[in-house]
Amino acid sequence: MLFSSIPFIFQFLPLVLLLYYIVPKKLKNSILLLMSLIFYCWGEFKYLLLMFILIIFTYGFSFLVSKSNKKGRKFFLVLMIAMSLSLLITFKYLDFLSANLNTLFSLNISILNLSLPLGISFFTFQNISYAVDVYRGKVEPQKNILTLATYIMMFPQLISGPIVRYAEIEQSLKHRIILAEDIESGMEDFVIGLAQKMLIANNVGRLWNEVESIGFGRISKGLAWLSILAYSLQIYFDFCGYSKMAIGLGKMLGFKFSENFDTPYISRSATEFWRRWHISLGNWFRDYVYIPLGGSRRGDSRTILNLFIVWTLTGLWHGASWNFIIWGLYFAAILIFEKVFMLKILDKARENIFGKIFSHIYALLLIIIGWVIFRSENLPYILTYLSKMFSPVSLFAASGFDGQVRYYIAEYLPEWIFAVLFSVPVGKIISSIYPKIKMPEYAVYAVRLFYVFSVFGLSVVYMVSSSFNPFIYFRF
Repeated sequence: MLFSSIPFIFQFLPLVLLLYYIVPKKLKNSILLLMSLIFYCWGEFKYLLLMFILIIFTYGFSFLVSKSNKKGRKFFLVLMIAMSLSLLITFKYLDFLSANLNTLFSLNISILNLSLPLGISFFTFQNISYAVDVYRGKVEPQKNILTLATYIMMFPQLISGPIVRYAEIEQSLKHRIILAEDIESGMEDFVIGLAQKMLIANNVGRLWNEVESIGFGRISKGLAWLSILAYSLQIYFDFCGYSKMAIGLGKMLGFKFSENFDTPYISRSATEFWRRWHISLGNWFRDYVYIPLGGSRRGDSRTILNLFIVWTLTGLWHGASWNFIIWGLYFAAILIFEKVFMLKILDKARENIFGKIFSHIYALLLIIIGWVIFRSENLPYILTYLSKMFSPVSLFAASGFDGQVRYYIAEYLPEWIFAVLFSVPVGKIISSIYPKIKMPEYAVYAVRLFYVFSVFGLSVVYMVSSSFNPFIYFRF
């Protein structure tokens, strides 16, 4: 069930909120768990038993981790992580591994073609973070299995994150006060996320889809640049929109999830970009992989190795395909280059306006090339697209800024304007303007209310008229 669907917004969500708000506090977790089960079954009923087994398994092993001696704790932790990852590997990577072994060694290993359980990459990482935090003594193992199940299956973040750690919501699972302003703020966040998905991501993403149908080899240089810009905006507003909706739903239910995006396209280095993009995933790899490997504490050579390990795993996390591995290694190389050399130059360049412009263009160029690798299905596609973008023909020559480019700029002009506008911290800019406007508080509130209802109404119109279009990160 999609957040950006009529059944969810006008049937499922009202029912959830009605039941959730009228039941006593002691039953809120039960209602939330029940509705989360319904939500999961709506899209993936056949894997419900697997989810139950995972919850029981996590519940039992967390106690073994916390109650054993030092050697026993480490043994049970490693066993739990290994078993959790084995599920992920079986469903997500086994066919990829088998296919490559068949190709390399002329084997005949059967391809299972297992469908991927919804959200498996996200809830696997949440379970691992819970186990490790229990092992480290940061949290106590949850004694109530229904409460633990509520954490694992909570529908706002179950399918595509953000990756919520147990420690972040431990107290809220026990006791939470739901204030009217939290509900109002949550609804506003949900509507903004819905608008990012329906009004910007879906519309600007149509350009990329049209280019795919034309074929990478048949497009002009200018259209190659224009379409990858469109995809860069699509994936941002698609995933940021989902995360914003999840955060809004969390607020309505009394939980505070951390922000997952912080206007990443204003970054002036790849390093800064990855502090602003998919923050919960980056923090997870930092705390549970990079730092345990030694981080940057064991010399330059070990730091470089650790970065390559982390980014290879980051690429693999996104999918069982060589383009994701190449994408991860690509950013590993860039981040190492910046850490060793480039960041010093970029920091100095920011001292004047031209340096700031240069650093911003530098970062955006590397990010856009990264999205080419990320979105292309295989290495030939990557090379074809990049050769089209960087062919020596001038961008404004006949094969560059041609009729195709002019047509698609005009066709998607409103989407381009709104996408670029909301790629910057427009909310912070507007908030800083509010105090300077001499308007009564009720008038400012009325304008804000009008804005929220307007974008909600427009988003619903697009939902009714659009075809099925799931969130990009559902497949990860």
